[in-house]
Amino acid sequence: MAKKFTLGKGLGALIPEDPEDFREENNNILISINKIKSDEEQPRKLFDSEKIAELAESIKAHGIIQPLILRKYMADKYIIVAGERRWRAAKMAGLKDVPAIIMELTERDILEISLIENIQRQDLNPIEEALAYRKLLNDFKITQEELSKRIGKSRVAIANTMRLTNLDERVQQYIIESILSEGHGRVLLTISDKQKQYELSQQVIDEKLSVRELERLIKRFNEQEEKEKVIWRSDDLNPYYKEIKNQLQNYFGTKVNVSNKKNKGKIEIEYYSEEDLQRILDIINI
Repeated sequence: MAKKFTLGKGLGALIPEDPEDFREENNNILISINKIKSDEEQPRKLFDSEKIAELAESIKAHGIIQPLILRKYMADKYIIVAGERRWRAAKMAGLKDVPAIIMELTERDILEISLIENIQRQDLNPIEEALAYRKLLNDFKITQEELSKRIGKSRVAIANTMRLTNLDERVQQYIIESILSEGHGRVLLTISDKQKQYELSQQVIDEKLSVRELERLIKRFNEQEEKEKVIWRSDDLNPYYKEIKNQLQNYFGTKVNVSNKKNKGKIEIEYYSEEDLQRILDIINI
């Protein structure tokens, strides 16, 4: 009979700190590594290959101290609930069998355990964490307040992390790959235009901008947007200048601003990186 446990109190409620507790109180057995597979629904999608290799070396020297937690999905086949890093490292180390605890769990239990384990060990990137929160809320119809109590994070922190999934998908990928920080992502959320989010993220990467520098850049962008609203209103009144603007934008393949007042004005051609600037210079043969 599987040992009863309580969710919402961290992994300590599920996994005892003393490895001896596994042998004494749980169905701790050796399972063939080939009968185990990862859970496709688990929150964590990326694994650091170098850290897995380091863990494999440790396993070669000391073995697996903490058993995997598995659930049965066929007669003699198992899915990992907790311990995928250990499983991957054990395969790399050449182990044939791994110690495991077989537990009867619901889909909700499995997702919650995986989420808690990865959050407590800081194994999830911000996007994976946000998607896991969203899945818990949507699939199991719980509130952010209930989720906050279960995983030990504030409701505000959960909400802020979940907002990252509103970013352009290309920007989300930059955060997943740690090219951009979560802080950069939160600042980019102040821009509703996803294409502009991506263009600004490219500028952050090219110019190695800090979060504070990005905030100042977006402030300038918003100020420019306000100016453009005035320009667009002027264009609506004067189809001639609006047509010129459209022709220039098509020619240069980027945003162009045209302002006019009493037959005087200016033309502004925007670029978003050094390469983009060079492309425009090439067009006008400079």
